[in-house]
Amino acid sequence: MTISAFDIAILGAGPVGRVLALMLARVAPDPARIALLQGASPAPVTPAAAIPAADPRVLAMNHGSRVLLESLHAWPAKAADILNIHVSQRGRLGRSVIRNTDFDVPQLGCVVAYSALHAKLEECVAASGVTLLSGPPATIDGQDADGVRIRLGDAAVTCRVAVQSDGAGASDVRRDYGQHALLTTAHATLPRRGWAWERFTPEGPLALLPHPQTPDAYSVVWCSAPDRAAELAALDNGAFSRALSAAFGDRLGRLSCQAPRHVFPLALSARRALVQGRVAAIGNAAQTLHPVAGQGLNLGLRDAGRLAQTLGAWLPAPDTNPAAALADFGRARQVDRIVTAGLTDLMPRIFATGLAPVEHACGLALLGLDLAAPLRAPLARHLLQGFRA
Repeated sequence: MTISAFDIAILGAGPVGRVLALMLARVAPDPARIALLQGASPAPVTPAAAIPAADPRVLAMNHGSRVLLESLHAWPAKAADILNIHVSQRGRLGRSVIRNTDFDVPQLGCVVAYSALHAKLEECVAASGVTLLSGPPATIDGQDADGVRIRLGDAAVTCRVAVQSDGAGASDVRRDYGQHALLTTAHATLPRRGWAWERFTPEGPLALLPHPQTPDAYSVVWCSAPDRAAELAALDNGAFSRALSAAFGDRLGRLSCQAPRHVFPLALSARRALVQGRVAAIGNAAQTLHPVAGQGLNLGLRDAGRLAQTLGAWLPAPDTNPAAALADFGRARQVDRIVTAGLTDLMPRIFATGLAPVEHACGLALLGLDLAAPLRAPLARHLLQGFRA
């Protein structure tokens, strides 16, 4: 049974898919001809709970992502500003500090609760006029010169263009980092408002981000070998707090964790080509990155923004061939994807080689970045807003 025919169908209703739907709805002659496909009976999404431990997932949004979400009226009510980013490595000299005043922006980025962002986007999509379809996981069932067929359980959807934004991942390029990320929330006895911390350790990167719900709380992303991550997750709260304080240092005083801990495997996966016929991929369906520097969602939102721009010019005449628009999207995203994936792939590996000369060289590089603003600026600007074509 075919449910209906659409101009564009977006497979996946996470933040990247919803942002794409909102951007397309603004320029589409008939937003109802844009379908957003989500899984059946999604779990209720409510604004972030009163305590950070209720949901440890937070998102580091750079300045460019905030500007985009604010333009869509989709920015959550609560956010923790990042005004300074402190980068260092344990046991080696060298550190670098990036400040918002260096670039004349209100903040380098912000941290928002995943649940709060999802709820706000859900509210905006409901008012946008796009068609929201729920059901079993949607899959591409085939395409021809006229369109794409999508399987939704026993039903089918047809569309002129399909966009994969379902986080299914890709296997063209893949690297297993041999690391797991432990996520939790910790409280500091000497919190520093507006500061985010990226500390490279021999085990892997350790990031502390200001939490949007509690002034003295930090979201912790601690990367280490799988056995070590499992060991840390199994510690009692007191032992884990001591281990965290030892790994991070005393810049925030004592760190105390009473929150649940969650562990996830880390890998790089990416598609070489974002477009296959009438099907495009964005977000985690196009690439998944190491969480260092928090670039994954920001890169996905740039995918969505560029695709909305190119398809927006095609939507007034959907009977025409979208090949030129899709090809333009694929070309325009090449540099940003390569640079961002390259940075997030290199950093966690080069700082954890275990080779003293390499790690000392990394420390000198951090020191050089800190002392010379012209050297620091290109990297910081990319982390702020990415490459725009």
